[in-house]
Amino acid sequence: MAGCVNPFAPKLDESIGGSDRLISNQSDIEGVFKNFQYAYTFKDTLIYSQLLHPDFIFTYRDYDKGYDVSWGRDEEMKTTYGLFQNTQRLDLIWNNIIIMSGDSTHIIRSFNLTVAFSPVDIEYIDGKVNLELVKNNNKWQIYRWIDESNY
Repeated sequence: MAGCVNPFAPKLDESIGGSDRLISNQSDIEGVFKNFQYAYTFKDTLIYSQLLHPDFIFTYRDYDKGYDVSWGRDEEMKTTYGLFQNTQRLDLIWNNIIIMSGDSTHIIRSFNLTVAFSPVDIEYIDGKVNLELVKNNNKWQIYRWIDESNY
């Protein structure tokens, strides 16, 4: 019996807190994207809120009306909360960085987003985010986000 392993008492995962943790401290740019993906996957508004600078601005193109629409951090949090509450699953995949400024404050990156409202109502969105990042209290945050998807 000494050589037996109890499957109901698995060994403690020592990797938590290491370099492969799920949540980043956002001390580097990749940490912003990691936390963004985590927030969408787990529908975590607390983590999502930490991504956004207090003076955050989101802009997207309303193709039906033919002009750009912008809003601030509070509206972004309300909109994202609604998305998180009204979906069964969100799968965000970050693709290649298309453009990055030398100081990493301006990034355009492509993504694939699967939005499952129900098992039979699933939307697939491919696009690009155009982000301006700033360092605030030793962590990177999104200051400006221009959505360049064609949804």
